[in-house]
Amino acid sequence: MAGNPLDKKSQAWSALFSEPMDALVQRYTASVGFDRRLWHADIAGSLAHARMLAAQRVIAAQDLADIERGLQQIGQEIEAGRFEWKLELEDVHLNIEARLTQLVGDAGKRLHTGRSRNDQVATDLRLWLRDEIDAIAALLAQLQRALLAVAEAHTDTVMPGYTHLQVAQPVSFAHHLLAYVEMFARDAERLADVRARTNRLPLGAAALAGTSYPLDREAVAHELGFDGLCENSLDAVSDRDFALEFAAFASIAMVHVSRLAEEIVLWMSQNFGFVDLPDRYCTGSSIMPQKRNPDVAELARGKSGRVIGHLMSLLTLMKGQPLAYNKDNQEDKEPLFDTVDTLAATLRIVAEMVGGMRVKPEALRAAAARGYATATDLADYLVRKGVPFRDAHEVVAHAVKLALARGVDLAELPLPDLRALHPQIADDARDALTLKGSLNARAVRGGTAPAQVRVQIERHRQRLTGN
Repeated sequence: MAGNPLDKKSQAWSALFSEPMDALVQRYTASVGFDRRLWHADIAGSLAHARMLAAQRVIAAQDLADIERGLQQIGQEIEAGRFEWKLELEDVHLNIEARLTQLVGDAGKRLHTGRSRNDQVATDLRLWLRDEIDAIAALLAQLQRALLAVAEAHTDTVMPGYTHLQVAQPVSFAHHLLAYVEMFARDAERLADVRARTNRLPLGAAALAGTSYPLDREAVAHELGFDGLCENSLDAVSDRDFALEFAAFASIAMVHVSRLAEEIVLWMSQNFGFVDLPDRYCTGSSIMPQKRNPDVAELARGKSGRVIGHLMSLLTLMKGQPLAYNKDNQEDKEPLFDTVDTLAATLRIVAEMVGGMRVKPEALRAAAARGYATATDLADYLVRKGVPFRDAHEVVAHAVKLALARGVDLAELPLPDLRALHPQIADDARDALTLKGSLNARAVRGGTAPAQVRVQIERHRQRLTGN
């Protein structure tokens, strides 16, 4: 059943239609339930537009004064929770305009001169997202600083580095964490690029073709802090690339969060036992009293799918749209809003969780010692003695096989047994087989040697502090 039709007088946008909108259609097409969060951007954009209209003598100075007074009151009403949002007025824009007209009369009706809801919403969305981008950039920096703080305390802590989740070579625990700092640093770079393309003004494009009024778009851009203009009116009202780019950035960032969260889940398990998390980031079991589950890390890992799904939603939304604006674009906001909310909350809580993480150096060292992690170091030792690498690789494979058969580490094999595998192996081979020796040997720029790791930490600190 369609429901009862509405009184035509409540229909705010046209006298052309001969019957009011059906109540079901109204509920289906209204966006005020979620786009009201754009109110601050909507008021800021309207103020800049009104001041420009007055400067261009399109509206009178008294109209501008009335509009400024009315919008200030509306902002106060919204902040105080006294503003009445009306479903029949469809969206945030018409709700604010209707209240403005109620407060200041004809001046409120003149505000929309030279603009359309098409360029208005595009402007609002860019203004809103720009502020959210700045907040998320700060959260990315906070997470990087949390990782750096743990890394600085564990530059000399040895852990097994993995490939295929098999023990590969010893690495510094700090070096491992710095890999995530690098990931989040790239995310910050991507976010800065998104901000630059978001920060262009669509207002002045009107519905799709521009306007015959003598608008000063540059003045509006300057007042609102935009770096430039959207130069094609058709593209200005229909473009949502900035939302797609933000969702793509957010998806990549959440993938990085998910990888870090997965490692924390593994490290906290009894099979690894590398770290422990404070109780405030864990939950128990309703049936197994011994359980401490890393639910925050697991949920952060799971929320990556939610954000990636929003990217797919936005891509699908845009792929079939002809120029210019289409009602489809109303569907851009909920996935974008939820992407921002999910990413911001996740970055904040993961930074706090990392800061509270307790590292267990002895467990990390023991795991590195169990996996023949210095095998490559013995091969490199032989290469430095003049043995071709492939021959050295074969020799060390036999050494590992012998150690496995005896249930000992490579460093525990007697020197005569090692020399029996190749005559170039001498007493100094012991240095190559220690975990510390392995770390220190990898002093190439970007390597895991503690001296290099400290250089990396200092580089990131300077980047994040601007000093």
